[in-house]
Amino acid sequence: MESSKKNLCEIHRSDGRRRRVLAASLLGAAVVAAVIALALFLVYRPMKPQATVARAGVYHLVSATTNGTNNSAATPYALSATVQFTLLLHNPSDRTAVVYDRLLAYVTYRGEMVAPPAQLPLVLQDPGADVAVSPLLGGDGGAPVPVSADAVDALHADCVAGRVQLRLVVMGRVRYRSGPFKSAWRDLYVRCDAILGLTVQAAAGGGGAGDVPLLEYPKCAVDA
Repeated sequence: MESSKKNLCEIHRSDGRRRRVLAASLLGAAVVAAVIALALFLVYRPMKPQATVARAGVYHLVSATTNGTNNSAATPYALSATVQFTLLLHNPSDRTAVVYDRLLAYVTYRGEMVAPPAQLPLVLQDPGADVAVSPLLGGDGGAPVPVSADAVDALHADCVAGRVQLRLVVMGRVRYRSGPFKSAWRDLYVRCDAILGLTVQAAAGGGGAGDVPLLEYPKCAVDA
């Protein structure tokens, strides 16, 4: 009887040791897996792109009036614009490629859109590379876009002063590819404020129309 009890105790102790060894092994494996995952994340983690405006061209940016016809309402204030920006996108990661898709660009003046949005093609960016996109906004002739009276008056005053601030906005989505890893699509939202040396004559498409000087280093913000 006593021998049977001793055997049962030995079996229980042996089972307990096996459970402790198994638990320790599982814990060790989990720690190793966590360390490996952290190392891979640190090596391949994506870094959001950086942006700046390298060039600006204004072919015309003037006040326009559209008159209602066929019982349509009149739009007393409008701006007609044809502008082009060269947006430089920098990939700061040496290991991650970036894919830009469904890109849409537009330009605003004092918070109001002054040219219809333009679609941009798919862009593939290698690790550490720079990519330039140059959307032409407004197209030939620049269809009039309704704005407030304040925007029309302010544009004239800014052109007289030779200092006009425009904002380039690019929206779309991005995906990061790092070695064997690929992220889900993320929303992209780029805003660049550029202060241009634009005169009344150049804005009207006269002398000086085309490339205009950037009076200050453009400030860009990127959400991705």
